[in-house]
Amino acid sequence: MENQKETTITISKDTNTTPMTTEVSLFARKTLLILNCLLLSIGTCGGPLIMRLYFVHGGSRVWLSSVLQTAGFPFIIAVIIILYFCRSAVAKNQNNKTTKLFYMRPRLFLAAVFIGLITGLDNYLYAYGVARLPVSTSSLIIAFQLAFTAFFAYLVVKLKFTPYSVNAVVLLTVGAGVLALHASSDRPEGESKKEYTMGFVMTLMAALVYGFLLPLIELTYNKAQQEITYTLVLEIQMVLSLFATVFCVVGMIVNNDFQVIPREASKFEFGATKYYIILCASALIWQCYFLGAIGVIFCSSALLSGIIISVLLPVIEVLAVVFYKEKFQAEKGVSLVLSLWGFASYFYGEYKVTKKAKRCNTFSSTINGACLS
Repeated sequence: MENQKETTITISKDTNTTPMTTEVSLFARKTLLILNCLLLSIGTCGGPLIMRLYFVHGGSRVWLSSVLQTAGFPFIIAVIIILYFCRSAVAKNQNNKTTKLFYMRPRLFLAAVFIGLITGLDNYLYAYGVARLPVSTSSLIIAFQLAFTAFFAYLVVKLKFTPYSVNAVVLLTVGAGVLALHASSDRPEGESKKEYTMGFVMTLMAALVYGFLLPLIELTYNKAQQEITYTLVLEIQMVLSLFATVFCVVGMIVNNDFQVIPREASKFEFGATKYYIILCASALIWQCYFLGAIGVIFCSSALLSGIIISVLLPVIEVLAVVFYKEKFQAEKGVSLVLSLWGFASYFYGEYKVTKKAKRCNTFSSTINGACLS
């Protein structure tokens, strides 16, 4: 948001090339941002809960859970095809040339493949943690990804921080730290201290990797050397999810998960039918998460994506209390207040930046292009 004009989204290419722009109305841009924030919220809150549901009631395959996080990519293919026919109809009415089915060039494709493989690794790290930890504990550890995102955003995409965004990062990180005060007291019954510790470490590594992935996706947009449209964003997500899924499927094959699935389904507490329903729902919900995250980066920044994920942490805590009867300690209430404060701080800062940009645009059109603050 901080570097966007009112009527264009500008995606910078290499320093020796001219930036490319995609004309889009302010209303359409805000609507798209809200839609992706909604998708990200659904995935952030629903993903951990449904994954834990699988493990709590009889599931035990970590690689299978890893696959489900990105296996919903065929849904994106259907959306891309629908958009293609819509573009073709518009082009035909305007007597234009036939539109392309895919816009992605080889350079961008290879970047998406690389990010996809890293995503597959992150999926496994996260699934391993959820298999060993309660939802509240794994979620609070993942919340530390905001600090990692801010750090890597500064290094990778040279993100400029405002006092408001710094305040938001600090508040949300402190909120996660407050939740961590009593994390060790909720070790699942029958689980060894070693397994719990491994789950903690793997989840922290997942937060670190994902904190790197968000700025890396933003850097990919900036260095794409082609016009970045939302259709292209969908293509990137499709390729990313495909190769993340392939990475995890290889792990399933090595671990003999495919042979175990029918037997595990027959012993599942809710029955085989609900077992497969849970797997399918998990794939769909996690795809909402990844599609929302990559969409928010397109509309705004990697930092905003990380902030939305972190601010939903208390919501996940409340849902964990409702569905899994986990305790809601005073620390969770404090975390909720800090998270909402941080969220409000970030968006107030964005409001100030946008207001200043509009004032600068007004001055620049009348005073030799100079911006007076």
